[in-house]
Amino acid sequence: MTTPTERKACEQSELVCAYAVRALPASEAAGVKAHIASCPQCREELAVLRPIVHAFSAWPTDVARPEESLQERLAARLAAETGTRFAPPSAQPAGPEWKRVARGIECKLLARDDKRHRISMVVRLAPGAEYPPHEHADIEELHLLDGELWIDERKLYPGDYNRAEPGTADKRVWSETGCTCVLVTSTRDLLR
Repeated sequence: MTTPTERKACEQSELVCAYAVRALPASEAAGVKAHIASCPQCREELAVLRPIVHAFSAWPTDVARPEESLQERLAARLAAETGTRFAPPSAQPAGPEWKRVARGIECKLLARDDKRHRISMVVRLAPGAEYPPHEHADIEELHLLDGELWIDERKLYPGDYNRAEPGTADKRVWSETGCTCVLVTSTRDLLR
């Protein structure tokens, strides 16, 4: 009998890890998903990875940012050890503010290109909020950061990416749980 440490890893194990964190392009994800269905070792690995990935995606985004007192102590220690003065980084300027654009929907503008009619923003939907039906005037790219989001019949989870082509339409976009996403779209989209 072999123990888990003696068992040889499947050649697809690295792809299973990438699949678990949704880092594979759609063209590769389907093949890896099929492999996982046929490989007990990879199914086991995915079952172990899923709760870990879910736990990380639920962490606050600023969890890795050191407190100011730690930054000051590190700067003082570096200065003492090297004889060079180090100043702790100054506080970052406040980013764009959240703006309420509809009931249950807030946006934070990241960039706007009026010549190309493009806009990028972080969008936050409250639980139960619905985005109005709309037609895409240009490519729309959405990356879900947290929560769950329904686009018509497709349910997105943290880390999922959705691309909509020009001329297509989203009849219903809503979130049961509330969510946050990065959205890059056209300023000429037609709301219905």
